[in-house]
Amino acid sequence: MCGCGGGWREAARVDKALPPIFPDYVGVTVPANIAPLNFEVKGATHIQADLKASNEEVRAVGERYVDIDIDDWRTLLAEAVKSGGKVSVTVSVWTEQEPDGVEYSPFDILVSEDEVDPWVAYRQIPPGYELWCRMGIYERDLTSFDERAIITNRQNNDGCLNCHSFAQYDADKGMVFHSRGSGGGTVVYQNGKLDKIILETMGPEKSGTYPMWHPSGKFVVFSSNMTRQSFYAHSQDKIEVYDQRSDLIIYDTKARQVMTDERFTDSLNWETFPAFSPDGRWLYFCTAKAVKMPSQFNDLHYSVVRVPFDETTGQLGTPIDTVYSAARQGGSASFPRISPDGRHMLFTWTQCGTFPIHHKEADLKLVDIKNGGFAVLDDIGDINSADVDSYHSWSSSGKWVMLSSKRIDGRYTRLFLCHWDGHRFSKPMLLPQRDPEHNVQRMYSYNIPEFIKAPVLFDADEVAELFKLD
Repeated sequence: MCGCGGGWREAARVDKALPPIFPDYVGVTVPANIAPLNFEVKGATHIQADLKASNEEVRAVGERYVDIDIDDWRTLLAEAVKSGGKVSVTVSVWTEQEPDGVEYSPFDILVSEDEVDPWVAYRQIPPGYELWCRMGIYERDLTSFDERAIITNRQNNDGCLNCHSFAQYDADKGMVFHSRGSGGGTVVYQNGKLDKIILETMGPEKSGTYPMWHPSGKFVVFSSNMTRQSFYAHSQDKIEVYDQRSDLIIYDTKARQVMTDERFTDSLNWETFPAFSPDGRWLYFCTAKAVKMPSQFNDLHYSVVRVPFDETTGQLGTPIDTVYSAARQGGSASFPRISPDGRHMLFTWTQCGTFPIHHKEADLKLVDIKNGGFAVLDDIGDINSADVDSYHSWSSSGKWVMLSSKRIDGRYTRLFLCHWDGHRFSKPMLLPQRDPEHNVQRMYSYNIPEFIKAPVLFDADEVAELFKLD
């Protein structure tokens, strides 16, 4: 951060084009409590950004990227919220080809008064198909650049870690994740206590795969999936992950028992990706007619349905409502997520199958569920891209959505944040990092982003005690 001038001459040439910055933050909408949006210009030997919000002005400089002082940034955002909702940014760049500098046309960063939950939890894993033992579940402070490992393979005998979920955006109210391999099991954290359960030894003797907490914190619904993968010889999608069976099971955290409903454990249909409504009265999930796999993979199409849920008994009721019909509306649905106001369902759409992260055509779709008409909304803004757009979650306010997408390079899923104003999604912004190159040099994919209101309180070494081998 420098004062005006910063020891550099003003740029000698004005270019009417917008600056070629990475990440592309031109015209994005940001929450009033987000970390600084540092950016770079490829090939720059010096870069300068003049940021202005009403009467507040800041100049940030750098040799390769702009590193904005976090206190100055917060002052700018606060002023923007009070004075019109935007920060104007003018970028000047010096390169070997332009040693006297180029000043580009200014652009705006729109600032929403809607704050975002300050933390997000996600898994990081190599995008390949064999290095599954190098992974971890992390939490990131969205108001800064702080990141901490909740648990990595160092604590669970190099086993797989997956499918974390939180109750009401609060890890202390309820957190769950799976550990596969030696000493593994399903870890449940609630009210300051860690517990490891072996679902396969309870009730119907089914494993848990994709979890979802009931808002009360008393129940966790899992899909129990028999998952396999195949590799393509000729396809833009290199790998296909699919199920050969999947059912629903309900875990009662107080009674420590597993319950089932025979309607959703037979072999005629496959159920997966459970999700509760915010009031806890409805359980949503994906379901498909069973087909012969993998030979009939192209015939595998999942719909989204919902059934009533009794939070006193954990029982599922009737009727079964179809929220999205694959037979009538086409494609296949995954990851239904209900907005906190109960008005909309956001889900991932693909042509077929159940694992969209490997489907280039994967997009997010929005269903209006308020009046029971379950209409798919056509114009929802700029949330989708030409590449994979997959796992997503709503913030606790319902004003923000975090999604994983391969739109940068088609290989790695990275996290993007976009604003929801009740009608349209804003242009997604890449999760800010102190050094923008961190987004491309970190050779891991981000997945399962889940907002949380506060950091997880247990220590990774405490979890390691659960996985000690005799």
